[in-house]
Amino acid sequence: MAISQTKAQLGILNDLLGSANIQGTVLCTSKDSVGVNGAAIPGFSNAEVELQCGGNMVSNATTNNDGKFSMIMDNPLLYDLSSLLTSCNLMVPTPLSNCNTKLPSAGGLISTLKYVGISHIGTQTLANIVPSGFHFIPLT
Repeated sequence: MAISQTKAQLGILNDLLGSANIQGTVLCTSKDSVGVNGAAIPGFSNAEVELQCGGNMVSNATTNNDGKFSMIMDNPLLYDLSSLLTSCNLMVPTPLSNCNTKLPSAGGLISTLKYVGISHIGTQTLANIVPSGFHFIPLT
């Protein structure tokens, strides 16, 4: 039985990596798209971003004034790279109405994760992970 090249690469990376850097931008919209006629959509400032794995929050961060966030996962024994990508999501439970009163006040944003490469900081190798695209989920 042959394993896919991506899974083989992730296995090799898991052996090399000590941490994962999960970073991205949360926009003040219920869709992960550009505005009407290409208008810029502002970042969602002061929004809580949670990394949830298996239904449990394992890390969180708050966005800055531009809607940017970053969280470092320093414990590769709990979640290897493959597990992060397949079993975890980013959740934004902060109501969208906090950034724009015309947007829903119940529900939140969710995104799966995407591996985009590695970087080196000193002797440490980091896996760089970003949201694949936030979309709105209504409160049920």
